[in-house]
Amino acid sequence: MFQTRLSLPALALSGSVLLIGCGEKAPAVTKEAVAAASLPSIDESKLPPFLRFSVADLDPAVDPCIAWSDHVNAKWLQANPIPADRTSWGPGAMLAERSLGVRRQIAERAAASGSGQGLEKILGDFWATGMDEAAINAQGLKPLASRLAEVDGLTDTASIAAYLRTAAARGEGQVFGFGPEADFKNSSMTIAFAAQGGLGLPDRGYYFDADKAEQRAAYEVHIAKVLELSGLDRASAASQAKTVLAFETRLAKASKSRQELSRDISLYYHPVSPAEADKLTPNFSWVAFFESQGLAVPEMFSLAVPGFHAEVSQMLADTSAGAWKAYLRFHLVDDASPFLSDPFVQENYEFYGKKLRGQKELEARWKRVLGAIENGVGEAMGQKYVEVAFPAASKAQMEELVRNLGVALEARIEGLEWMSAETKAKALAKLATFAPKVGYPEKWRDYSTLATGRSSYLENVLAGIAFNRRYELSKIGKPVDKTEWGMTPQTVNAYYNPLQNEIVFPAAILQPPFFDPQADPPMNYGAIGAVIGHEMTHGYDDQGSRFAADGNFENWWSEADAKGFAARTDKLVQQFDAYEALPGLHVNGKLTLGENIADLGGLATAFDAMRMATAGTPDPKIDGFTREQRFFLSNGTAWRTQMNDDSMKVMVASNPHAPQKFRAIGAPSNLQAFADAFSCKEGSPMVRSGEKRVVIW
Repeated sequence: MFQTRLSLPALALSGSVLLIGCGEKAPAVTKEAVAAASLPSIDESKLPPFLRFSVADLDPAVDPCIAWSDHVNAKWLQANPIPADRTSWGPGAMLAERSLGVRRQIAERAAASGSGQGLEKILGDFWATGMDEAAINAQGLKPLASRLAEVDGLTDTASIAAYLRTAAARGEGQVFGFGPEADFKNSSMTIAFAAQGGLGLPDRGYYFDADKAEQRAAYEVHIAKVLELSGLDRASAASQAKTVLAFETRLAKASKSRQELSRDISLYYHPVSPAEADKLTPNFSWVAFFESQGLAVPEMFSLAVPGFHAEVSQMLADTSAGAWKAYLRFHLVDDASPFLSDPFVQENYEFYGKKLRGQKELEARWKRVLGAIENGVGEAMGQKYVEVAFPAASKAQMEELVRNLGVALEARIEGLEWMSAETKAKALAKLATFAPKVGYPEKWRDYSTLATGRSSYLENVLAGIAFNRRYELSKIGKPVDKTEWGMTPQTVNAYYNPLQNEIVFPAAILQPPFFDPQADPPMNYGAIGAVIGHEMTHGYDDQGSRFAADGNFENWWSEADAKGFAARTDKLVQQFDAYEALPGLHVNGKLTLGENIADLGGLATAFDAMRMATAGTPDPKIDGFTREQRFFLSNGTAWRTQMNDDSMKVMVASNPHAPQKFRAIGAPSNLQAFADAFSCKEGSPMVRSGEKRVVIW
């Protein structure tokens, strides 16, 4: 429930939260500046400060050639512990807090205005109802009563299948994901994708692996507690919890792992006709499903991981209605818990936050409400966010940086010794068609048909979910809208989309320490420049490289070049496999390969671009550091992040990004430029040479 978009994680080849910051120069007085002056302003005194590079944060007692990350970050990390309501802390999280602060001011003003129309009303209604804790507690489970009655009324295979169709049409789908995405073979058109889903734990291995036994046991206790809160007696809740866990375990056995999905993007693409799909899933009609969603039955859609859907069909036939009802009841209430009364909120936090990820305190209500606004009407908030928090100068400077990174990457591709001229030409053709998006969308979504009110928080959340569902379904069978964004402007992140061959940088990441309009070039190239290069390189990582310049899924590599590429990526896998996140817990180099390729290529490209941008000018040696040193210091600062042990375990098991402390050292240890910058001797831990050095792009 409460998933409005199909989630294809391998398609969003994004960098993890990397660099954040926001600095402004005093703009010239223009018509735009006069117009901006009439807009609501943000009270900077209520926002957390930016994290900027400071020489005082460095530890001179630590040799950068031996322990680079400790030299740059250990002192700061020790002085800045993880806040109790978070599981990690660093520049990305700090920028996210700043983004929350801006959005809070926007939401408070919208609620106070009492506007009866437009975005102000929508944002105000979400905020007012979400912050009315007394009303939410008084309502208890009542806002979910009609949904629970639907589940209670299920009796057989036909009624369960009908419920799955109805819930999916509202955007409250369980068991599997369904939504629009570009056709892999014709990326200009949008088709429907159905994907695996239905699991409450982070990955399939949590249901079987011996080292996950504690989490499984805690999950069963959590299921029982949620069912008890939903109205069952304790004994029935405990019994049904075992049933739900067994149900999900069966789904997990038929599922692909996150590693499999992230490292083989073709698993998402299995084109079939609805009639062919019906033969695979005789107890769940896809023809009927399309009709129930208000869609014309297409000639073809993608039934990703067909074995999973075959198993769901079998379960519709051989699993009792009681087991299905227990599973659906639990997930219905569990998904809604963050928007219900305090006991539901607390139980949700106790398992997902505290037990699973080691979060010490529940987030403040205002942060949770802003999260609901982000998920429900994020672009409405984004429109207001850029009005007050994103200077036009930042957009112009970023676009120049992107152009410079493109020139540098072109030169690097042309200079590759291991790649043939034929494959190079196709790689360069792909680069030439890269579409950068900076700051915010060219056009904003129309929210005029979304009806919200001040009577119920959950009703507003459900209204947003249904609205977004209709919007997503409306894309199926139509040309891809290339102006659309996959992230909101207030998101501290960036991404590459191989199907559109686009790199996207939301406004919120274009702030210090990632981007500072007032900083010298080495600092910006080392931080946001590396992010730009990272996203560009995703077009050439182990999965992005399977898509051509037009975004279609095709092999544009010669056999020899593909083998040469694989030989180099294998060495990068081995490098990250050797990193130990916690005692006895190693990073999964295969799972994190795509991000590691992007980090390596992105940093190398950004360094070359910095050199080109500053060529022929004297080195000012600011703070006693050379340009090259400041470049790497800026990059190291961007990775200044610590994470608690429980979250680290979840990350290593399921996240395609390596922990930041290893991303800080992985790429520079493979660059001769780093060794030269700090006069590192051969054999130093931060100097890989010979066969151990990985150079790909």
